[in-house]
Amino acid sequence: MSLLRTRLSLMMFLQFFIWGGWFVTLGTFLASNLEASGGQIGMAFATQSWGAIIAPFIIGLIADRYFHAERLLGVLHLLGAALMAGLYLAEDFAAFYPLVLAYMILYMPTLALVNSVSFHQLRDPTTEFAPIRVWGTLGWIVAGLGISYVFAWDSAAGIDAGLLRNTFLMGAIASLALGAYSFTLPATPPRASGKTGLRDVLGLDALALLKDRNYAIFFVASVLTCIPLAFYYQNANPFLAEVGVANPTGKMTLGQASEVLFMLLLPLFIGRFGIKKTLLIGMLAWALRYAMFAFGDAEGQLYLLLLGIALHGICYDFFFVTGQIYTDAKAGARFKSAAQGMITLATYGVGMLIGFWIAGRVTDHYSLAGGGHDWQGIWLLPAVFALAVLALFLIAFRERRSHATDAERASRA
Repeated sequence: MSLLRTRLSLMMFLQFFIWGGWFVTLGTFLASNLEASGGQIGMAFATQSWGAIIAPFIIGLIADRYFHAERLLGVLHLLGAALMAGLYLAEDFAAFYPLVLAYMILYMPTLALVNSVSFHQLRDPTTEFAPIRVWGTLGWIVAGLGISYVFAWDSAAGIDAGLLRNTFLMGAIASLALGAYSFTLPATPPRASGKTGLRDVLGLDALALLKDRNYAIFFVASVLTCIPLAFYYQNANPFLAEVGVANPTGKMTLGQASEVLFMLLLPLFIGRFGIKKTLLIGMLAWALRYAMFAFGDAEGQLYLLLLGIALHGICYDFFFVTGQIYTDAKAGARFKSAAQGMITLATYGVGMLIGFWIAGRVTDHYSLAGGGHDWQGIWLLPAVFALAVLALFLIAFRERRSHATDAERASRA
């Protein structure tokens, strides 16, 4: 590996180590240590969506015009380190929420910035970017394994002692390190030419794609599928901890490991089955995952919980990554960037914002008077919902072979 690729890989590792180091256990921490309700936990997770909605303005209207990407990356992570330290010190949800909202508004733009830095430095991003990006997934995995197997912050005793608070301190240290490190990265100057307007930032030019019936159906299905996705992000770790699964955060890294595996297999599936069937496999995986969570337990049915976690690769790659490939193929050269911006804003922004709100209300509804939750009721709802979206998509979406061929070419690019 060249020195440049090593430097970019370390940047990716730290970028996702930070996120994976506190976001996975956020729901467990808030419920156990700040006595937050399901609705409040949903609000905290929804800061990711607010960050995704605001991020294009920071990148498209500010970074691309006026600042070097690596310098802005450094500033945002240094500010993020200070906010993480504030989260570590927060004593109640009222103090915690504005800090996590500010943090996610600053963090979400850095996801695009690390990509910009990488793409600018690589001669052939098509072939060179994936081996660098995979270090981000490894960073997320290492953070989860450290929380469970090195520090035991998510053990029953650790949760009771409030040790999950340390995840924010760990995030602050990693943010400080990445902030300082970013200023040593190769220069990625602002674009010297071209204008970026509000329509470009929001991807509004790509709205023309919705005139295509199939793409409009896919677009709606993508937004709706973010509702069960939000249930996983918000409730999986608290669920595993509450039902007595040992080292829940470490075990959840099975999902990231499977994500890497199925990312490699994805082009084969698209080439063999086409876009529609691949998307349907992803939707079915969501329903199966939540059914396994509904009927599994920490003792005799632990294997169901582990299989549900391991399905993350199929759930995410086969639907969301396939959807990005399909969008790229449908958009054509003129609207590629706008189309990706539009689908990201609609899913991670609007779709997950709705999903976190619903997940919070459902979690409160199934709270038990004596403490704990009726988890079977909580998980069956997104399972049924995912099946309903699958059925509507199966009936309404009519794949034409020419579109499948375009997507296959995009997946191989």
